[in-house]
Amino acid sequence: MIVTRPMISSETALRLVQGAVAEAKRNGWSVAVCVVDPHGQVLAAARMDHATPPILEFAQDKAFTAATMRRATAAFSERMHSSPALKLGFSNRARLMVWGGGLPITHEGSVVGGIGVSGAQDFEDIACAELALRAEGLGWEL
Repeated sequence: MIVTRPMISSETALRLVQGAVAEAKRNGWSVAVCVVDPHGQVLAAARMDHATPPILEFAQDKAFTAATMRRATAAFSERMHSSPALKLGFSNRARLMVWGGGLPITHEGSVVGGIGVSGAQDFEDIACAELALRAEGLGWEL
């Protein structure tokens, strides 16, 4: 049997990065943005000039978490307050990130990738990601 899975194109990934960076620039935020395929592999990424180097890794981990777990990273942060087991599990796994700013990328009911934005406040990171997805006609919830 062969399993096929829809995924975001590298061209669209690049436009998403550019869109999120443009929104951050309009607001005076310095961020990094990363877009991954549904398996968490990087398709496009950028770090703005004044964003510190680790910010790009945070953005990549947010995108990885959102794509592979098929849920916004902020949702895990909220659940960790009431679930010690989830908190312990996430803290022992490399690359899983619970800071806001990671969104799954959805199209026609499937997760086709993930986007992570990091460097501003969580709600600002989320706003950059949402604006970029909306501009491309993509969703972030199943």
